[in-house]
Order: sequence, then structure tokens, then C-alpha cells
Amino acid sequence: MVDKDLLSIQEARALVRAARSAQPVLQEAGQESVDALVEAIAKAGAEKAEELAIMASEETGFGKWKDKKQKNIQATVRLVEYYKGMKTLGIIRDDLEKKIVEIATPMGVIAGLLPSTNPTSTTLYNAIIALMSGNAIVFSPHPGAVKCITAAVNLVKGVLKAQGLPEELVGVISVPTIEGTAELMKLTDMIIATGGAAMVKAAYSSGTPALGVGPGNVPAFIERSADVDVAVKKILSSKTFDNGTVCASEQSIVTEACIADRVKKSLVAQGAYFLTGDALEAMKRVMERPNGAMNPAVVGRSPADLAKIAGIKIPAGTTILVAEEEGIGPKFPFSKEKLTSLLGFYTVNDWQEACEICFKLLKNGGLGHSMGIHSNNETVIREFALKKPVSRFLVNTPTTQGAVGITTHLPPSFTLGCGTVGGSATSENVGPQHLFNIRRMAYGLDAPCAKPAAGGEGTLDVEAVTSLIMDQLKKMSAVR
Repeated sequence: MVDKDLLSIQEARALVRAARSAQPVLQEAGQESVDALVEAIAKAGAEKAEELAIMASEETGFGKWKDKKQKNIQATVRLVEYYKGMKTLGIIRDDLEKKIVEIATPMGVIAGLLPSTNPTSTTLYNAIIALMSGNAIVFSPHPGAVKCITAAVNLVKGVLKAQGLPEELVGVISVPTIEGTAELMKLTDMIIATGGAAMVKAAYSSGTPALGVGPGNVPAFIERSADVDVAVKKILSSKTFDNGTVCASEQSIVTEACIADRVKKSLVAQGAYFLTGDALEAMKRVMERPNGAMNPAVVGRSPADLAKIAGIKIPAGTTILVAEEEGIGPKFPFSKEKLTSLLGFYTVNDWQEACEICFKLLKNGGLGHSMGIHSNNETVIREFALKKPVSRFLVNTPTTQGAVGITTHLPPSFTLGCGTVGGSATSENVGPQHLFNIRRMAYGLDAPCAKPAAGGEGTLDVEAVTSLIMDQLKKMSAVR
């Protein structure tokens, strides 16, 4: 009988070894080749976006394939368009006045830890930003999404081969185990951990530099000056997107008593159903495991699926299930992150009380992530933005689409940093700029700049400097 743990560890070692051997080839290929590569991956990803989306939905049972298709496109075409022209290899900045040259150097081999909620989009996204920065990447897939993640990796491998680059630049563990993932994290140069708190904690405890992104418990405040119907429409378009599997999706609506009835009426008119009495208690019983963790059986499910699981009846065509929650904390399941078609609902007296409730909701499992507000009162908007411990404060936009850069100008990303308040090393939407080191070549204030180039006195011979740097990097890779 084969020991899965040992097999996984051996596979992780072999994949990292192969990736480390292949990585210098990409680094030496240069910026132009890397740009052509990621554009080709984006094109191939867009062509297979629907196929991968259907695979992900069928394998995991989570979400809607049509929305997953949109996420795949966001993770490829829109991502590459956003960063088009960005320098990620060699000299990226040449400051003649201060006599400083900045040189981007790849980190080496990245470990990508992947979730089951957004499997193919996160795979494609992380592969592109790693390769764009001259790195190789090896993935540890969620056990419930191995097939679709492997398909996404194979797509990238096919593009690498067509571009004349080693397929080993991208790899995936076929037998994922905790032990294999631990070995992968230990052997690589940087970790991108996208998933639950336990995964992120393991990444930061591995001894390898890591970019971990935590859970979101996103409150959405509808303030009295908002257009209620528009606000509700945006919240529902966000929460129903892929059945709420994006960590930036709204988890609770907070609104003022003076407009609460209008908000409820608008929710119902747009397909929401308020759970009460026995139906609410039945849903609470199936939402969580005995230890308080979310029940995987309800993740990414439609309202009809949830009703069936809970054994309750809901109106046909229901778009979301809502419950008026009495408090915040472990005993109140609707106050937690719910990556499914469930929303909590809170009524407050004024925006000051809303500010306190939103803070408590964030503290209950979403610190550092995201928050939404729907308001036309700029003073209130600014007060919230200044005080809320989030990395993305999203104004009058769906938080799901806004956080990942679909309805905002935020960088396209499926790896959303939560800052130190959320236990993350960055508060940004993770991109290629987070996956290379910068070497700064600084000339003495009283020293000549460099060998004068044809352009005249006081300019750097960039071609000569680049050639020298690339020679040094080759030698360093050989030693490594």
C-alpha cells in the first residue's frame, strides 16, 4: 500500500527541483519574451474560460459556472491588460539625477496554495503574476479541486511549450496532503496562500517568506442618503455572484432604522427571502459544524439548495436568504463569514452606531479585508473610511466585483491582502510587483555615473549595465 503522505512529499521535492532548474531559463529570456508568454497564457485562458469554469463547478459543487467563467477572464485577459508595459525583469528604473538604478530580480520558485472556492481563476492568476516576474511556481491544490486546478496548470504548460520554454516552470502536486504542502512551503522561496485562516497561519509559520490572505466578513452599510433600490441591487448582484464564494462578498447588511423598512421591501422585491421562526432555526442548525466552523456542504450553494439541506420551504425564484441577527459573535452564525447565499441583517439608529456594528462584524472574522458603503453623504463616507480596519473600502459598488477590480480601478486580483491588522504581509491586491526583489545600484554623490553612453555625458550605458547584471544573475543561479 502506497503511503500518500510520503508520495506527496516526494512529489513536492521533485516538482521544486525541476522548477528550480527551469527558472533561470525564463529569467534569461528577458522582458520581451516574458511579456509574450503572459499574453499567450491570457489568450489561452480566455479561450478555455468556460470549459475550466464548468469543470470547477462540477468538481467542487460550488457556485455558478457562468460567474466562474467571468472570474477566469478577469484572472487572465484583464489582468494582463492592467499590467501591460510594466517592467518586471532587469532594469526597471533609471534615475539619472539621483544616480540610482533599480533592478528587478525574481524570487525563484513560488509555492501557490489554492482554495476550492475560486480554484481555476486563482491558479491562472497566480501562474501569470509569478511567470511575469520571472519566477517558477508549484501549486498545492485543495483536495476537492485537484482535477480543475490540474487542467488550468496543464493549459499554462501547453503555452510554455509552444513558446519554447520549459514546462517545469509550472507544476502541481497530484496527491495533495498536509505533509506534502508543508514540504513544498519549506523548499520554495516565497509562498502565496489563498484560503482559510489555518492555511495562512501555516504559511507564515513555515519559515519561508509568505503572502497570506485571510477571510473576509464584509459588512455593507446602507446609509440614509443612499438610493435604496440601487444599493440593494448592487449588493444582491455581488452576493449572488458565484453564490457568494468570493471572500469579498457581503456577509451582512447594516442600515438605519429610518430607512430599514424600505431596505427590507426592496430586498424582498428583488428576490430576497427573510428567514424567521422554525425555518431560521433549521438553517442555523446546518450552517455550521459543532466546532463553529462553516459546514462545507452549504458553501457556494443556491437558496434552493440551502433550503433542501435545511429541510425548509422557500418561494420559487428566491435570490438570497436573509436573517435579522440579534448579536455578533460565536453564538450568532449570521454574524460570521458565509461563503454562500446567506446574508445577515442589522438595524441601527444612526451612522455612528453603524460604525460600531461594522467594526464588531469585522472583528468577528474579517479584520483587514473589505467593507462596503452605499451613501451620498461624503462626510459619512470619509468618517467610515478613516476608522474602519480594512484594506479595501468600497463606495457605492458591489464589494465582490469592486474588490477584485471588475467595477473599480483596483488591480485585478484573486489574492487580496489584509494588512497586518488581518495577519497579512500586505494590504494590497497582490500582483507581479510583490514577486520580485529590487536591487538598487547607487553611485556615490561625488562619483561619475557610469561609462558615458552615446547619448552624451552624464547618462548611463544601460545596455552595458544590463548585460553585466544578467551575467551576474546567471552566475548566481548556477551557484544556487
